[in-house]
Amino acid sequence: MTLSLPGPDGVLRPYTSPATRAYPPRTPPRSPSSAPSLTSSASAEPFTSRVVFAAAHVVADPLADRGPDDPAAIDWDATLAFRRHLWSHGLGVAEAMDTAQRGMGLDWTGAAELIRRSAAEAGSVGGRIVCGAGTDQLTGPADLAAVRAAYEEQLAVVEGAGAGAVLMASRALAAVARTPDDYRALYGELLRQVTRPVVLHWLGPMFDPALAGYWGSPDPDAATDVLLDVVAAHPGKVDGVKVSLLDAGRERELRRRLPDGVRCYTGDDFHYPELIAGDGTHTSDALLGVLDPLAPLAATALRLLDDGDTAGFREVLDPTVTLARHLFREPTRYYKTGVVFLAWLAGHQSHFTMVGGLQSARSLPHLARAYELADGLGLFPDPGLAEHRMRTLLTLHGVER
Repeated sequence: MTLSLPGPDGVLRPYTSPATRAYPPRTPPRSPSSAPSLTSSASAEPFTSRVVFAAAHVVADPLADRGPDDPAAIDWDATLAFRRHLWSHGLGVAEAMDTAQRGMGLDWTGAAELIRRSAAEAGSVGGRIVCGAGTDQLTGPADLAAVRAAYEEQLAVVEGAGAGAVLMASRALAAVARTPDDYRALYGELLRQVTRPVVLHWLGPMFDPALAGYWGSPDPDAATDVLLDVVAAHPGKVDGVKVSLLDAGRERELRRRLPDGVRCYTGDDFHYPELIAGDGTHTSDALLGVLDPLAPLAATALRLLDDGDTAGFREVLDPTVTLARHLFREPTRYYKTGVVFLAWLAGHQSHFTMVGGLQSARSLPHLARAYELADGLGLFPDPGLAEHRMRTLLTLHGVER
């Protein structure tokens, strides 16, 4: 199959799909004793070497009459089916996170419904799930008491659904906090209330410019110290820290300083193979948006890691980094467009429409390169379908055969 794909310069060049590439098989399902309510989409056996969550995207309802500023209309069947796809490969689901367009098309009302539905689905198939709790119901200036109350409201929804919580970085907190002690005090109040250990999330400004200076300082070293203070002051309350700074050296230093028993969940979509593999002393677990499109390959690699084959793990996962760096290139916050685009090409949804109209956030050359890289990795279960849909998109943009 040959297509004419536009490059960064806008010039069309022929692309021919590889003659052979194999879509990775699913991993074995759980045994009946492990999952009481098995279905054909049951969760696979969990990985033994690392705890791994894929931050999952939402599927928009393409027939809803909604504008960019209207509440999101979600195709619930397709959205939950995609989560079953992730669980069937053994990955956990990180729900209602940045990848689900929190604050970029999905408001708190929609996120709360997403959390309830996904947590119930996880229970039915034996899937692992954590859900984001933030403050995005706040629509204007807020004081620290209002920020705390917003977090508490969202935590109640997550815990009420039976899911673990990820305390997401808060735009409202970043706007109102004046000192590092404001962060220490607010997070301390929240951690004293939670009923199970949570994940603390440090999302860098490359993902959300409104989060610059989080933890009370623009100096990453000082910010790291504040985060570690919060963790150390509340033993048993923090399952792990998710760090999304795209800085492998800083993540290595952070995980070295974490207390025993507190995980470092890499959110680094540029350096994840080396960080998950570890340095011989410390390793990272993972909570990554890039695992949304990479689920089958990631599962294959992690099973090798479970068997002690670190070289095999790297051999499978290292080639995916070129695609990841392309999807997450600046402006990084628009990586969701490429993630949903690949889900459409792979047949996980019937359309390339996103909540908030975000399908327009990346150029045709960017999407064409994503198709080429994903096709070369063997990420499409039906390469013919992916080629047909890519050709349809090209035609829509005026590219003739």
